[in-house]
Amino acid sequence: MSEAWIGRRVVVTGAGGFIGSHLCEALARAGASVRAMTHYRSNGSLDKLADIAPDARREIEMVAGDIEDAEWVGRAMAGTEVVMHLAALVGIPYSYRAPRHVVGTNTVGTLNVLMAARREGVSRVVHTSTSEVYGTAQFVPMTERHPLNAQSPYAASKIGADQLALSMHCSFGLPVSIVRPFNTYGPRQSARAIIPAIVGQALAGDVLRLGALTPTRDFTYVTDTAAGFMAIAASEAAVGGVFNLGTGREASVGEIVRIVGAALGRELRVEADPERMRPEGSEVDRLLSDPTLARETTGWRAEVPLEEGIARVIAWMARQDRGSDPAVYAV
Repeated sequence: MSEAWIGRRVVVTGAGGFIGSHLCEALARAGASVRAMTHYRSNGSLDKLADIAPDARREIEMVAGDIEDAEWVGRAMAGTEVVMHLAALVGIPYSYRAPRHVVGTNTVGTLNVLMAARREGVSRVVHTSTSEVYGTAQFVPMTERHPLNAQSPYAASKIGADQLALSMHCSFGLPVSIVRPFNTYGPRQSARAIIPAIVGQALAGDVLRLGALTPTRDFTYVTDTAAGFMAIAASEAAVGGVFNLGTGREASVGEIVRIVGAALGRELRVEADPERMRPEGSEVDRLLSDPTLARETTGWRAEVPLEEGIARVIAWMARQDRGSDPAVYAV
């Protein structure tokens, strides 16, 4: 256990999501007292929290509600010291269909969290941004000074949330830090994301239906991302700052296909799927982080190489019960 976290009262919003579940598990193992805020579902689903190790899950308090409900957010955050805010609607294709819903959750929901954090007098808020706020790279590697350029309603909603967080720091001294993960991947990720979409189809056959193969991303393994959140939350020097969490290496969608094929010992063939193409003008062609600031401020760096991380995803997905057709596009 890390002494920095033993006994600390930490709230994680969006705890039932992919990154949130890994972060809750890491915090619990570090000795923190974790309250997991999840989206209410009538069937009592724990979402991705159901997949974490039982010994860690027993140490986590679960509360369910809606991040757009300011009163519930305030009650759920009562008595907390540290807030890790991850709750968001993250599907870019969904943001084309339902931009108002996405803005309500991502921007207004963030305001609810920030206001509650201010009332509680928390020692730190770590707010989750995204590399999508930068749009297609205007220079690489991309530092935190890269211009913001929303190429989707999702990205616009996150820019709004980021600016609210920074404004609360400037206006009221709220101790906020912002993290910008670059394309986190790993076990428990939704099938709509590119790596599990490729792996799921490859496990089912040799022909993959995909969108554009040329866009590049900086893929960061989920345990590295979770460690970055914790490093930034523990650093006083990080207050008021924005930090990229990435590897400094980019890979195209086509390269991911080749890595997956090599790991499986098969040659994979790709067929174009128009449904998976972003609208013209919305495709982000290149994202490559410069994670220097996070490293220099906190000592954090990504540790898991892409090939090793993809091998872990393949092993994990091979063990799952894949009840749905992996070729069906999930938004």
